[in-house]
Amino acid sequence: MNYTLPLFDYPLWWVVCSHDYVWYTGDLEYLSTYYINLVAVLDRWYPSVTDPATGLVTKGLNGTAGYGDYAFVPRQGPVTYYNALYVLALRRAAEMAVEAENDGDAERWRRRADEVAKALGERNFDKEAGAFWDGTNEGQFMDAHAQDGNSIAILADVVDKEKARGMLDYYSRVAARPYGNAFYDSDAVNEGFSQKVYAFVSYFELAARFMVGAGDSAIEEMKRLYGWMSRQDPGVTFWEGIGPEGKPYEDGYTSMAHGWATGLVPLMSGWVLGVKPTEPGFRTWSVAPETAGLRWARGVVPTPRGGGIRVEWEQGGDGDVRIQVRAAEGSRGVVGVPVGARGKVVELDGEVVYAGRDGARARYKEGRVLVDVEGKGTDCKVVVSVRRRPDNPWAFIRQAG
Repeated sequence: MNYTLPLFDYPLWWVVCSHDYVWYTGDLEYLSTYYINLVAVLDRWYPSVTDPATGLVTKGLNGTAGYGDYAFVPRQGPVTYYNALYVLALRRAAEMAVEAENDGDAERWRRRADEVAKALGERNFDKEAGAFWDGTNEGQFMDAHAQDGNSIAILADVVDKEKARGMLDYYSRVAARPYGNAFYDSDAVNEGFSQKVYAFVSYFELAARFMVGAGDSAIEEMKRLYGWMSRQDPGVTFWEGIGPEGKPYEDGYTSMAHGWATGLVPLMSGWVLGVKPTEPGFRTWSVAPETAGLRWARGVVPTPRGGGIRVEWEQGGDGDVRIQVRAAEGSRGVVGVPVGARGKVVELDGEVVYAGRDGARARYKEGRVLVDVEGKGTDCKVVVSVRRRPDNPWAFIRQAG
């Protein structure tokens, strides 16, 4: 297929990356300046390539058959990747609309995201494999399931966590290679695709694994992918892509030091260290580390207010966890300490805030206790720790109440 320069997916990446940029930097002037472009992308262009019969973005409509994407993959029809990315972009755009005080846009984009997610789950999910099909050929789904669409569908909340874990288990079984996970599970779309690894796309699978609590498998895959590149010539860079037998995917034309392979950095800072902004410019933030079988992590995430958010956490052999956070004075955040079941005691700076039931400053949610904290300045730490509940917990319950 002869591709033209326009890329079908890149406007959606611009939306997603704009959200990241504003949330990490607090640059609200950027949001104000380019908000009109956001509306044009989501309310004019992508609706123009949406099939009204299915509600799905469909490559081939409105003269887009020759459009490319990040890897110029020759796929057509209601491609899962494009639609999952559309859902993710709509959800991120809705958050930006709220910040811009355009509640009508936010509601419309949230509603459309839910509608596209529902249609995608009903039409593109392969129940036999337990994963999403990729795209179609002459109206029929090809026998292929892609890493990009399945991973981003998880990150965009197209599926629940139980189904997401099944999708990731399937992909581990069929796509694992000694040098990472291939970006397709078969060669139905193009020869050799089942042996190619893109670190760029692997980032989304790894993030999805952390998101659903499968951090151990994320660490294992990271070691295969980045460990492989670190053991090959030149030994100090990360590649654009890996081909069959673990060789550079375009031989001598492969970029051996590529920005697309840097997903390891946000994986470590945003998931393992656990630091993320929850409002623009880290106005509010969260620290929710995925321990993933690791014993400790330590690092600093830069913030616009200077000094960054400094986090140290360590895990004891009995599952006890201690998290230390240093953040700008007066800033507000939530520390999500992993506890597994409810039968743990959680302390904030030595004071019990949780002992099996929700309190004024702490609450249990999906295997974590979420503790509301306030930054004391980068020279003063906030300490959240968890330990097993004693045999007689009543005294602790009275303290935490």
